[in-house]
Amino acid sequence: MSKEYDFIVIGGGSGGYAAARTALEYTNSVAVVDGSKELGGLCILRGCMPSKTLIYSAEVLHHAQMADKFGLNIPEATVDMKRLHERKLKTIGEFAEYRQEQLTDGRFDLYRAKASFTGPNQIALDNGDTLTGKKILVATGSVVSYPPIKGLDSVPVWTSDEILNLDEVPKSIIVLGGGIVASELAQFLSRIGTKVIQIQRSPHILKEASPQAATIVEQAFRDGGIDLITDTKLDRVEKTQDGRVRAVFQHQGQEVIKEADHLFNALGRKPNTNGLNLEAAGIELKKSGHIAANEFQQSVNPNVYAAGDVAGPHEIVHIAIMQGEIAAKHAFGQKTEPVDYDSLLGVIFTDPQVAHVGLTETQMKDRGIDFVAADYPFDDHGKSILMEAKYGYVKVYAEKGTGRLLAAECVGRDASELIHSMAVGVTLGARVQDMLKVHWYHPTLSEIWSYPLEEAAEAV
Repeated sequence: MSKEYDFIVIGGGSGGYAAARTALEYTNSVAVVDGSKELGGLCILRGCMPSKTLIYSAEVLHHAQMADKFGLNIPEATVDMKRLHERKLKTIGEFAEYRQEQLTDGRFDLYRAKASFTGPNQIALDNGDTLTGKKILVATGSVVSYPPIKGLDSVPVWTSDEILNLDEVPKSIIVLGGGIVASELAQFLSRIGTKVIQIQRSPHILKEASPQAATIVEQAFRDGGIDLITDTKLDRVEKTQDGRVRAVFQHQGQEVIKEADHLFNALGRKPNTNGLNLEAAGIELKKSGHIAANEFQQSVNPNVYAAGDVAGPHEIVHIAIMQGEIAAKHAFGQKTEPVDYDSLLGVIFTDPQVAHVGLTETQMKDRGIDFVAADYPFDDHGKSILMEAKYGYVKVYAEKGTGRLLAAECVGRDASELIHSMAVGVTLGARVQDMLKVHWYHPTLSEIWSYPLEEAAEAV
């Protein structure tokens, strides 16, 4: 079969669905092509939702195990992995079912097949169909990356997929990597009772965060029992005679050997472009492997767009949705604004959580922005002290002279929620003086923002 559409989306995840839904405002001729085994996308099926479901359960367990500090008598708190696994399946099943209903409700044509380009506007499906699109969006997401590490291809390796699908507690595990996925799941495993050895090449984990933030999380990890080794050079991984896994690496000028029952490859993900035959459509890739696209998500082929993880530069669900909507509007000649990355919001769901909105300190310096910064620690704040949530701090950045709020960072309990008050300020261009007009209620975690805001207001 051969058919032509005004708009074709390759990939039915968050970015792809947002684009298809938006395109329906301008045409009824829309198709979605998705050849994955299960509809729903990475976030729902193997990313955000299952990981945060498990992480939250582990956080509840952690609080129960701290009962004595709160004057409570809870003799024992342990994980029931089978029930935990069942709850996760039920939770993400509900999200997946809703997305599947959205994709199959008949508003657009859905093709359950894999696609590859055969020309600037044509794609061939592995079911034999051929589709032509006046405009096409690639939103195929990302896949686990396997770096060229000696021995990695000859030992049993787990990825985040296996970790998120566990129904029993592993005795011990080596985690390779210190990124967001590596760190979130390393702490989850540690809290359910796994002996965790985390090996990171850089001096700090969480390169997405500031060194100050990373240092706080590192301390919390070590205090919580994770054997975290940073600033390493991994030589090789190998299988031991008794079927376990060994990692051999250099640290502080010495060779170090660590062994565990399992190995978790958490060394990142890469854009999922394999098999798309992008060359046939004249689509170029960046050095990172992402599809090269302009501010409206348009590739060098003006009829082909890219959104989400496959486009970058930030692999975040709300960014994928924004990019998908922008691509669809631009494809139909509608006025639209590109994503404002100067007000980017990012969250890391470790404990303490890490959240940042706005420009980084490095970006401010590179742009020659004259700014002031002020921070305040959680361990000197009433609500966080009574919650035993003493790790971390809040920090604000303001433009000197005007007081305009440029950025904010929060490391601590519920940082993922606390950051949004500052996100409103940054996005709307508020001044720190304006933010102090807010009723910061006492005693709350949120009122901690008032202290660095006052200091910054005085300094600007």
